[in-house]
Amino acid sequence: MDFERARPFMETHHRGVIATQRPDGAAHSSIVVCGAYEGKAAFVSVYPRSQKIRNLRRNPNCTVLCVTDDWREWVSVEGVATLLDYGNMDGEEARVMLRRVYMACSDTEHPDWEEYDQAMIDQEAVIVLVEPKRVYGLLRS
Repeated sequence: MDFERARPFMETHHRGVIATQRPDGAAHSSIVVCGAYEGKAAFVSVYPRSQKIRNLRRNPNCTVLCVTDDWREWVSVEGVATLLDYGNMDGEEARVMLRRVYMACSDTEHPDWEEYDQAMIDQEAVIVLVEPKRVYGLLRS
């Protein structure tokens, strides 16, 4: 399967799991709200010191698993993550991208974008974009 086949699924299903690699080589999994953004799997981590972000900073290889609410259909995207935040982007560029990735990982607008913007700054949010290297799964439609 290629990412273009998986993209519509990821645009409408946002429950996910990210698998990263711990320093000792063991897998680490975390639940995320995910989506598709500009040809990549995407999510926002609001805790920059979380285990998944620490793992990705050390080793950007990861897998994003996106599933339906009933876990009957799914897509896995294996690839290399790029981490973007206010520390490595222009402030306005980060603000706009955080909003766009939020929308890519959600089916609704945020009720208060200014509040969202400030929360992303305060929490030092990190945008994670995963360049697909291998895509597979079970799509019934």
